[in-house]
Amino acid sequence: QVQLVESGGGLVQAGGSLRLSCAASGDTICISTMGWYRQAPGKERELAAAITRSGSTYYSDSAKGRFTISRDNAKNTLYLQMNSLKPEDTAVYYCMADCVATPSYWGQGTQVTVSS
Repeated sequence: QVQLVESGGGLVQAGGSLRLSCAASGDTICISTMGWYRQAPGKERELAAAITRSGSTYYSDSAKGRFTISRDNAKNTLYLQMNSLKPEDTAVYYCMADCVATPSYWGQGTQVTVSS
């Protein structure tokens, strides 16, 4: 079992920045890829960014150039630096961790609200 706890969400004005963190605990040795998903009101959950254990990254088109995903494997922590935030980035952001041969693990989510 892996537990994920997100932090760092909040209210920010358009153009501002936020840094999300996701602390993993439990059987963290099994974790391979980690990612940040987001879900805006009335929309489906979508992948914003992901990172493999070795550091390879993926960004959605909307996140590319503005968001930076990183992880500290020694601290079992995932980060998402979000710059140049837009009102359309408003969503609940969820941390996800993949482990071999188990369903993905999810955090409880952290709200990000960007005001115009």
